Amino acid sequence: MSELNTLTLAQARDALRKGETTSVALTEACLAAIEGAGALNAFVHKTPEIALERARAADARLQSGDAPKMCGLPIGIKDLFCTRGVPSQAASRILEGFKPEYESTVSQQLADAGAVMLGKLNMDEFAMGSSNETSCYGNAVNPWRRGNEDTPLTPGGSSGGSAAAVAADLCLAATGTDTGGSIRQPAAFTGITGIKPTYGRCSRWGIVAFASSLDQAGPMTKDVRDAAIMLEAMCGHDPKDSTSADLAVPDFEAMLTGDIRGKKIGIPREYRMDGMPAEIEKLWTDGAAMLKEAGAQIVDISLPHTKYALPTYYVIAPAEASSNLARYDGVRYGHRAKLAKGDGITEMYEKTRAEGFGHEVQRRVMVGTYVLSAGFYDAYYNRARKVRTLIKKDFEDVFAAGIDAILTPATPSAAFGLGEMTDADPVQMYLNDVFTVTVNLAGLPGVAVPAGLDQQGLPLGLQLIGRPWEEGDLLNTAYALEQAAGFLAKPGKWW
Repeated sequence: MSELNTLTLAQARDALRKGETTSVALTEACLAAIEGAGALNAFVHKTPEIALERARAADARLQSGDAPKMCGLPIGIKDLFCTRGVPSQAASRILEGFKPEYESTVSQQLADAGAVMLGKLNMDEFAMGSSNETSCYGNAVNPWRRGNEDTPLTPGGSSGGSAAAVAADLCLAATGTDTGGSIRQPAAFTGITGIKPTYGRCSRWGIVAFASSLDQAGPMTKDVRDAAIMLEAMCGHDPKDSTSADLAVPDFEAMLTGDIRGKKIGIPREYRMDGMPAEIEKLWTDGAAMLKEAGAQIVDISLPHTKYALPTYYVIAPAEASSNLARYDGVRYGHRAKLAKGDGITEMYEKTRAEGFGHEVQRRVMVGTYVLSAGFYDAYYNRARKVRTLIKKDFEDVFAAGIDAILTPATPSAAFGLGEMTDADPVQMYLNDVFTVTVNLAGLPGVAVPAGLDQQGLPLGLQLIGRPWEEGDLLNTAYALEQAAGFLAKPGKWW
């Protein structure tokens, strides 16, 4: 059998069932790969003792015949998920030393399904960023390189550590979260699959909040089948989360037939941006041709309010962030600044937050506080909420007209070099989310699938957007696209 850490979830699951390997062997292979990949800075809190303990328990379950699909499979957990007794910092100094006494619902469900946690993964601070350059742990690095260059590239953000770890075979899969594209953009940058499910499909309880009406957890995996397997384990109603949907979770893997004959795939004309690179344009055209060849009908559609999506997102998300992050004040947990004699509680708040939050988080908190302030609430926040409703209605109208899924690029470019955008206008960085934020604003499911390489040998992804609650149908369309694209490229090992 090939190196165990390079297996997909489905391959490893089948090998475990046949007795060809053990969870302990799989886990040890991943732990060895993690130890040899310090240059990627993907894993920031390693938990080998917990991993081996869970692997031994999984092997016992497999022996007894009581084993769900994820049993014994080693995965990474994004640092945004609270994990009992393990540092859960959201990549921020302000949560230094915080070890929760509870487990997030999603990570608990994965543990209950027998999955093995290898450790916590790097990310942008509080999930705010598109390049994994705002982390208190330092940058995560993309395992891919441009041609023969050794320029370190971004793995995308905010789930950059998750994307890098899966692409480099440090774990079989990983959890991510997506507020404006934070699963789909890094998946596209690293040549893996990532799905953001419908808002409410996965519980948000125990996941450190960024923007509560936009955040959603999802899996980041080596292929579409793995995404279906892991998503099923992550979903389900949770009474602890008032936004969690009380809906049955289908067997997503069983729905992967690859048959999309008669499906209507929409191509939104508003996503044809000025200055879009020719390679992205060609990838999109090729993707539509592949789906047509598989039997789908390609339909030109209009989503007229798309042009307002980025400004709407960058009003709503910072507004919710400024409210959510008000709890980090140095009083109850995490970092507290050293105070001078005579300092009162106001100085403690100010110093703690100034020391604990990085620049991007400070910027978004300030923007959010501004748009929520008395003089500007109606001009910015209320107006953005109204535009969000119009964006959602655009999608509802298209789906009501019989469209089954929408095909768009996942990102406006391939992965860029670390440091290439940080000194520029922050709006340039925000433009990375141009194809993804609409999906969060409308609460829809979206999946990124690797579909080709650019001229420099870097992966490029396509995005499929589905109807609400129809992740199974969306994954099946993604499966058909994956089969047609035949993307099998892997990064050359340099780390």
